This record gives sequence, C-alpha cells and structure tokens, in this order.
Amino acid sequence: MPKRKIEYEFSAGLRWTHWIRVLTIFILTVTGFYLAYVFVAPASSDEPVLFLNAKFRMWHQIAGFVLIAVTIFKTYLFLVDRVSIKERISFLDFISPKVWFGQIKYYLFLGEHPKLRGAYNPLQFIAYIGLYAMVFVVCITGLVLYVHVYHEGLGGLLYDYMRPIEVMMGGLAMVREIHHIAMWGILIFVPVHIYMAIFNSIMGQEGSIDSIVSGYKFEKNDH
Repeated sequence: MPKRKIEYEFSAGLRWTHWIRVLTIFILTVTGFYLAYVFVAPASSDEPVLFLNAKFRMWHQIAGFVLIAVTIFKTYLFLVDRVSIKERISFLDFISPKVWFGQIKYYLFLGEHPKLRGAYNPLQFIAYIGLYAMVFVVCITGLVLYVHVYHEGLGGLLYDYMRPIEVMMGGLAMVREIHHIAMWGILIFVPVHIYMAIFNSIMGQEGSIDSIVSGYKFEKNDH
C-alpha cells in the first residue's frame, strides 16, 4: 500500500451547502411532482381543512428559497473562500489537454488517475458547472412562477424584475416547461454523480466519499 497524506479538501461551508442542497432537491422533486400531477388525495372530510395541495406548495416554496440561499452562499464560497481555492484551481486542470487525456485513460482502465492541482477533474468540473447552471435556471424560473401567485411582500418586490425574464423565456407556460426540463436535468445528474463518486472512491482509494462528510481526503504521497 502506498503511503498517503491527509489533505483538507472541502470546507465546512461547502459540505453543509452540499447536504442541504441534497435535502432541498429531494423535497422539491417530491412536492414538484405532486403539484404537476396529484398522486395522493387527502382523507375524506366534511370540513374544508384538508388543504393538501397548499401544504405541498408550502414545502415546495420553503425548499425553493432554501435552495436559492444555499446557491448564493455556495457561489460566494467558490469565488472568495480560502479553502475553496482548490475548486477554483480546478479550472487549470480543465484547460489542460494532458489532464484530459489522463482522465479519459483512467476511466477506460488504461492508466492511473492524473495528478490534479484542483479538487475536480475536468469531467467533474464540467458536470458541476452544468449542475449549477440547471440549479440557477430552476431558481429563476421558480421565482417567476412565485411572483404570479403572491403579489404582495417578496412577490410584489420581485414582480417587476421577474417579468422581463418571463417575456424573454417566451411566456409563463414556457417558463414552467423550462422549470421542468431543468429539474429533469438535475435528476439525471444525481445518479451519475453518485455512481462516479463511488467509482472514484473505490478506484482511487482516497476517501472521495468520506471527504464530503469529514472534509479530508487521503492522497498518495509521492515523496
């Protein structure tokens, strides 16, 4: 077994945002499917108190605003956090043809994992950029849909800002369609992400999955 050194890979802020995002995506998916296609009916009652649709909508909105807050905070961490510099450095690996060839050979079982300067290999970097793009689209389209239901408070404050975005997207029906497409993009990303995380953890034996919990990764010591 080669000697390994412990490196602090992910900050506490990054790890918290990751798991909060997991929870919100799960809640948004379940409640979103219900709002699009009701798959469960409330118990029968003579009293008008079983507002199941309203409850699902409430949790959808809560999870949506939490996702927006987490996305803003994660973007802040990516741009300025000292520990997250390894994420920013991943761009250098992304533009390196040598790293690209090495990474493809590794996934084809034709070579060892290339030495990375950053936290993510080129394919991971593309996947994460794509994920955040889809999350951003989900958040924006969600706000557009929100302001058309709630015209006071935050909805009223954001209404004038969301209307031009709605027009650019082709109307409210198209906004809803884009919202659904972005959601499906995230749902496709999730199983692929889990598979690749397990693959890299087993093949690399560097504690890749552990690092998103503890923050620490075990890398080969070349010295």
